[in-house]
Amino acid sequence: MEARQQIERAIRKVADKFPAGQEPVLTDIHVQVIPGSGEIRIYNDDDQELHRCVVEEWIDSPDAFYDEAAEQICQCLASLRESVIDKMAVMQPFSFVLVDEDHETLRDLYLVDDDTLVLSGPLLEGLDEELDAFLRDLMVD
Repeated sequence: MEARQQIERAIRKVADKFPAGQEPVLTDIHVQVIPGSGEIRIYNDDDQELHRCVVEEWIDSPDAFYDEAAEQICQCLASLRESVIDKMAVMQPFSFVLVDEDHETLRDLYLVDDDTLVLSGPLLEGLDEELDAFLRDLMVD
């Protein structure tokens, strides 16, 4: 099974713990990745484990793989937003955050909030050039 499928399956398993129609809870979702074992462990705010799995492609990854893992997780969260994440019985706004072994936040992965859009990473790449081109075109007219 490829990494994306394993990550999406893990997210769905966590979402199953917060079914639609249930009383919403107040929590963030903490995602911990373990480089040597390829494990993903997912916790709530009280450090209660919600799910764990192994992403086979991540086994024996170097410690520097956090950025790559975070991007893959972000992409999966974005693709599951409407079908899975928006239906979770968790009070908004809530976040998915990448944490280290001490459960300290390394990076915000995804913010779920109807009123806010968080732009990061690939969404912002090339934005400066696009804005410069837009302004040049505007000035010509």
